[in-house]
Formats: sequence, structure tokens, C-alpha cells
Amino acid sequence: MLKLLVVEDHALVREGLLGLLTQLEKDMVLKGVGDFESALSLLDAEDDVDLLLLDLAMPGIDGFAGLDILRKRFPALPVVVVSAFDDVPTVTRVMNLGASGFIPKAYSGEALLSALREVLDGNIFVPGESNGACLDSVKPVPSSQMSVQPAEIGLTDRQSQVLALMVRGLSNRDIAEQLELSEGTVKIHVTAVFKTLGVNSRTQALVTVSRYGIDFSNVF
Repeated sequence: MLKLLVVEDHALVREGLLGLLTQLEKDMVLKGVGDFESALSLLDAEDDVDLLLLDLAMPGIDGFAGLDILRKRFPALPVVVVSAFDDVPTVTRVMNLGASGFIPKAYSGEALLSALREVLDGNIFVPGESNGACLDSVKPVPSSQMSVQPAEIGLTDRQSQVLALMVRGLSNRDIAEQLELSEGTVKIHVTAVFKTLGVNSRTQALVTVSRYGIDFSNVF
């Protein structure tokens, strides 16, 4: 019998998800809790949960830290993040932390159920690129109290160096001189950085750096 756990602090949303999940199968066990500690307690007591749905913005704990704890303590348990924060860096970091899927809360009920069926079939679900919008059109990402390494959000070593120098206010020409690259190569790296971060400008890139607390201490 399929057993699912929903971890969502907003009661109305939690109850809505539990009601929707009844459509996955006829015979199911559905449980919901409103905080992370309750989720850990339940998982410690019950080892037969088949899938956990996790809201990323939980009170009392950084959502990324919570996901990391779940993956380490219950490595065999598939965790799907269901969140309103669906920008590219968030999705990338969630997947790098070992989630089995990421479902934006903007999805319809039918799309959510379809995504969960994929995960239950043993696949990984990541929303299409159309769901990763630029910062101008997404909701604010909750601030993280954990420092983020550039690689965690998909940046290569060279892209990390370019972004670090952008943060310092260097122009493409200055970055080229600093890294001993051609200005054209720097432009290619800048474009790749923008794509990875899901932004369209230097200003938006700097907002993302600040928002995530990206740590550039080891990029050079």
C-alpha cells in the first residue's frame, strides 16, 4: 500500500495536497505534518514511507538544510520538493542536494500528479526550462543561512571566477585581463552564467549572488 508524507506548514495547502493525492491510487495512506521536527519524528517511527513531499519554505529551518538532513538520514526515501520558489538556482540546488523531483506550486493538480507518478516509477522529475524564469518574474527566494558554493547551483570553475570578478565590479575587458582570456571568451562565460542563474543582466546576477550568499572564497 502506497504511503506518502506531506510536510507543509500552511494547513490549507497541506490539506489541499492531501486531498489531491488521493487521486494517485485507490488504497493509500496519507499523512501530513506542519513542521520539520514532526516529519523527522514520524520517519524515525515509521520506516515504510514511500515518498515525502517537502515545502522548501518551512519555519524554523532553512529549507535546503532540511532537505540535506532528510537525504542523509533517510537516503532510500524519495523526496520531492513542492515550492513556490521555482527560479533556476533554487531548482538546481534542490536537485544537487539529492531530491527526486521539484514541482512548482504554480503547477495544476493534474501536472503535479503526473510528476509524482514519474517519481514513483523511479524517475527524476525536473520542471521544464519554461518554468525557470528570470528574477523579474519570480517570487523572492527565502534567504539561506548556509553559504552556497558556486558548483551547488551549477556554475563551472571558470564561470565562478567570472561571476566573482563581476561582483567586484570589473568590466568584461578587466575580467579578460585578470583571467588572461579574450574579451570574446569572457562574454561567452558571462552568457553561460546568466543562463545558469536564470537572469538577463549583471544587476540580476548580483541580486542572486546576494540572495544565496554565494561563497567565492575558493574559486581562485
